[in-house]
Amino acid sequence: MKPSEIAPLSGLLFAEMLHEAGFPAGVFNMVNGDGVGVGSQLSVHPDVDMVSFTGSSRAGIAISKAAADTLKRVSLELGGKGANIIFANADENAVTNGVGRCMRNSGQSCNAPTRMLVERSRYAEALEQAAAAANAIKVAPASEDGPHIGPVVSKLQFDKIQTLIEVGIKDDGATLVAGGLGRPEGLNRGYYVRPTIFADIGNDARINQEEIFGPVMSIMPFDTEEEAIAIANDTNYGLTNYVQCGDQEQRQRVARQLRSGMVETNSVGFGMGSPFGGYKQSGNGREGGLFGLHEFMEIKAVTCWEDA
Repeated sequence: MKPSEIAPLSGLLFAEMLHEAGFPAGVFNMVNGDGVGVGSQLSVHPDVDMVSFTGSSRAGIAISKAAADTLKRVSLELGGKGANIIFANADENAVTNGVGRCMRNSGQSCNAPTRMLVERSRYAEALEQAAAAANAIKVAPASEDGPHIGPVVSKLQFDKIQTLIEVGIKDDGATLVAGGLGRPEGLNRGYYVRPTIFADIGNDARINQEEIFGPVMSIMPFDTEEEAIAIANDTNYGLTNYVQCGDQEQRQRVARQLRSGMVETNSVGFGMGSPFGGYKQSGNGREGGLFGLHEFMEIKAVTCWEDA
C-alpha cells in the first residue's frame, strides 16, 4: 500500500490496525512516498502483478500507461460528476436530501451528486429549498461536536475550489444561489469552504464538467425524461448517478439508461458488499464484496483433477 501523500494519516492508522491484529509478516506492507517516486515504481515493477488505485483520472491514466509494459492488471476507482435527477413526483424532501448528500464530507466524495437536475415544474421551488438547505449547513472544525462539515484536505484543494467557484460566477455566468467565494462567516483561517450552489447554467459549463471535489453543486431544469438522461450522461465520468422518482417503473427505466457503475435511487444507500466502481473516466474494475475480491484473482482451468 502507498497511502496518499496529501493525507497519509488514515493509511498509517490502517497499518497499525493490521499490525495489532497480528497479520503474518509480508501479508501487508506499506511504502510511504509520493506518486512520482513510489507510485510510478509500483506501476512499472515486474514483480507487482496488480495495481488497485483510488484517486484522480489524471493519475489513473498515468498508472495505466506505466503498467502497460508489464501487462499487469490495473483496477481504477477515479473521479465523478454525478447527476441527481429529481422528477416532479419525487419525495418532498428530495432536494434537501440531495444537497446534504452532496455536501457530505465537505464535498470531498468522488460519488457526490454535484449536478442536480430538477423537472421544470419543481425547479423554482427546488432553488428555494436548496438555498435554505445549503445556508443551514454549519461549517466548523472537525474537533467540534455536533452536525457540521469541516475543512477541505489542503491549501491546494482549497485554492482549486475557490478558483472554480470564481469560474462559475465570472466565466460560466451562473446564478449564485448560496455560498460563494471565501471562508464561511466566523472563520478567518483554515481551508473552510462555504457550501455553494449555482443555478441557471448549462451542462457544458466548466463547473459542470470538472470534478470540483468540494461543497459545490449546480442545479439545472429539464422537461422530459429523455432530456434528463441525456444531460446526466453528458460527462466524461460515470461513477454514481441518482434518481428520485415516485413511479417505480420510470425509476427503473431511467436507472438502466444511466451510464454509471452505480445508481442510487430514492435516497436508499447501497447494501454492504455492493460493487463500487464506475464507467468511462471514473475508472474500471470494482471494489467491495465478491466483485472486489475477483479483481485480485486469476481464473485457472485444470483438466483431469481427479482420476476418472
